[in-house]
Amino acid sequence: MKKQVTIIGSGIVGATIAYYLSADPTLSVTIYDEGIGQATKNSAGIISPWLSKRRNQRWYQLAKAGAALYPEIVADTQMGYSVYQQAGTIVTRSNAADLQALYDLAIERRKVAPQIGEIEKLTAAEVQQRIPLLTNPQPGVFISGGARVDGDKFAHNLLKYAEKRNLVRHKGKVTLGDQGQLMTPHGQQNYDTLILAVGAWLKPMLLPMHIVAKVRPQKGQLIELQLPETWGDDVPVLMPEGERDFIPFTRSKLVVGATHENDQGYDLQVSDLVEDDLFASGYKLDQNLTKAQISQVKVGTRAYTADFAPFFGALPDNPHILMASGLGSSGLTTGPIIGKLLADYVLTGAHDWDQYQLPIETYLEDAD
Repeated sequence: MKKQVTIIGSGIVGATIAYYLSADPTLSVTIYDEGIGQATKNSAGIISPWLSKRRNQRWYQLAKAGAALYPEIVADTQMGYSVYQQAGTIVTRSNAADLQALYDLAIERRKVAPQIGEIEKLTAAEVQQRIPLLTNPQPGVFISGGARVDGDKFAHNLLKYAEKRNLVRHKGKVTLGDQGQLMTPHGQQNYDTLILAVGAWLKPMLLPMHIVAKVRPQKGQLIELQLPETWGDDVPVLMPEGERDFIPFTRSKLVVGATHENDQGYDLQVSDLVEDDLFASGYKLDQNLTKAQISQVKVGTRAYTADFAPFFGALPDNPHILMASGLGSSGLTTGPIIGKLLADYVLTGAHDWDQYQLPIETYLEDAD
């Protein structure tokens, strides 16, 4: 009899788990998703962790591994440029000393992360040459390994790929009982392994089991603009100093964002004030933009922990229930590697995750 693995959540983590597990014919893999507020569908999509100043080395090792995994998955599934483009990243600094320090950091990190690729220090004019949209460029550091990904399309393609092998998908809200019983729109469902890849919704999902997941929701908004001009696939992502990220996707789509709103809970309403702020940030970089070019505003809910670090693994008292949460604004970078690590654990029963995270107990506590 096949082992039943059930995944809750079809974002970047859940989709990656499904992609890897569906290749095993000894498993029966099912995924449920409500599809509301998913961070994956509403993320800016920058894959470029190497110049981060975050001091958490576990996070950096995880993010570095996640960025390195993307080209492998993309090649295996034959995803096109509309999903993932490794066109490089430019990080700008107005101060010459800061720019040199950033360049030196890139050179140092490339010693153990060759995925960074080529590294160049660019003048403002050279930055504008790489990103012709800019009317107010600053000098920056270019790394060729940086990429952009359409998280929604990436997860969708992984799920479609998995469905052709061994995945069954269901829509609808699911809940847990006090002993981990899985209640679905089709009634109670049995499982051998349950994987909770629900992001910021992990806390309410675990409460019936009298477990508190120490995660909080963070609202993120971004704007997409459709521009009259077109460009090729080689325009880099811009991570500007003091402004929102500026992400030219293929042809004529420009993304500006995203916000980090800590006091909005699970609210998914578009804010006119935030839309104005995002447009103003983009306008400072490209004064040819107009508000009429805004095609949509996307809103999602990220999961954050107190130390801004993700966590994943099995419930301490129930090894049949796995989870992942707390990925924050780098979820598209760390999500695939977390999904792969959890899938490997399901397949082998072994793991070595200490290099990537603190013990999972750090992020869980008994409910009062």
